[in-house]
Parts: sequence; structure tokens; C-alpha cells
Amino acid sequence: MQDRQIRVIGIGTGDPEHLTLQAVRALADVDAVFVLDKRAETADLVEIRRRICAAHIRTPHRFVTVDDPPRERRPADYGSTVAAWHAARAERLEAAFAAHLGAGQVGAILAWGDPTLYDSILRILDRIAVNGRIALTQTVIPGLSSVQVLAARHGVPLNGIGGSVLITTGRRLAAGWPADAESVVVMLDGDPTFGHLDPDLTIHWGAYLGSPDEILIAGRLGSVGDAIRRVRAEARDRHGWIMDIYLLRRDEADGSR
Repeated sequence: MQDRQIRVIGIGTGDPEHLTLQAVRALADVDAVFVLDKRAETADLVEIRRRICAAHIRTPHRFVTVDDPPRERRPADYGSTVAAWHAARAERLEAAFAAHLGAGQVGAILAWGDPTLYDSILRILDRIAVNGRIALTQTVIPGLSSVQVLAARHGVPLNGIGGSVLITTGRRLAAGWPADAESVVVMLDGDPTFGHLDPDLTIHWGAYLGSPDEILIAGRLGSVGDAIRRVRAEARDRHGWIMDIYLLRRDEADGSR
């Protein structure tokens, strides 16, 4: 019996033109698209995926939404909570593959940004493979990440000359500025944690990158930090969700671009 094929396709941050030619080709002949649906508050994110599929899939296909299991956002044990969430997601996706994708058929999962950067889908597919109940062959198509889009929108490089870039999370930044860091990109910061940092840092912040609702703010952290918090909270209330990211630099006046 032939394996089911799963193509994990990075689709960028919301702009339909972020799809690469490789992504367009990978979508053209899929039999089913699987979407983990985070319920009503993010219905517009599901709709973006539907439009991408309608534009690029050239054969009859199924669009399968899978209820994304909820998880605690401020757990006492972060690692165990996320592991349990991944396990629940794996069970639901595996059931969807078994029900909606026949042996030898091709399924697709559309990942925001790039599926290898702060996205859980590859770990979830690994769990399904380890379970051994269905046979899968996996292909990963890289995508344009929010890290790249943020820098492009602000028109700045990510690094100084020969310098390093650290990509981290708000949870880790809360412990303080990383030792020896020059440029820090912060993702997954549900409650911006930059208030305790050097106010002379330069911040480039962006939300809803690549979409008509895109918001950009840049400047000295001590001058624009409060404005970012306020604008972010207003946008989240308005849309019901937010995806944002920011770049912190020590000093851009030293010519180190």
C-alpha cells in the first residue's frame, strides 16, 4: 500500500504574493488541504488559506478543517503543557488524515511564514509517524518568514557588519537582554516584555505583516514602547487576535549596517 503524502508548505505572513514558485507548484495537484482551526476569532486566517487554495490548486480537492485543541496560555509548567497540546493536535490530525486522505493521495498543510521557525507542525507530524498507525511521506516547502518581512518592511538589515542575530521568544526575553547579543528578533510575545530593557535600544515592531491591516512602529524603545503596547492592545481588541514580531538593536547610529 502506498504512503499518504503530506506537503508542509510555507505561505508567508498573509500576502498571497508571498508564495514562492515552489509553493505554487506543490499546491497544484493536492487532493486535500488540512487546516487546524483556532475557532471563530481567527476565521479570517482560515479564509486566507481558502483563497490561496482556490487560486493555486488545479484539481478537485477537499478543504478539511480540524478543531485545534485549546491550551493554557500561562501554564505553571510550560514544557509539559505544550507537549500535551502537541499530542492532542497529533491525534486530531492523524484522525483527519485517516478519514480524508487515501493511500497514495497527497495532502497539504499551509504553515504561516516558514514551517521550520517557531511552528509546531513538523513536531506534530513526527509524533504521528512515531505512532505508526498510518504511513506518511513528508515534504517541506520553505516560506517567507515574518523575520524577513519585518526587516524588509522597515528597510533595515537584521545584523550589523559581520554581526550575529538572535531569534528568541518573549518568554526568554523576560529574563533580560541575552548576553553578548547585538540584534535580537522577538517572536511569540503575547504580552510585550521589553519594558525592563535599556530604553536606548532601537525597536522595529510590526503586526499583521503582509496584510491590509499591517502596522509598523520604529524608534527608540524608551520613546515608542508605550505606544506599541497601546496600539497592539487596540488592534488585538479590534481583530480578536494578533500576530506581531519585533527587532531590537543596540545602536544604529554607529554605521554598523
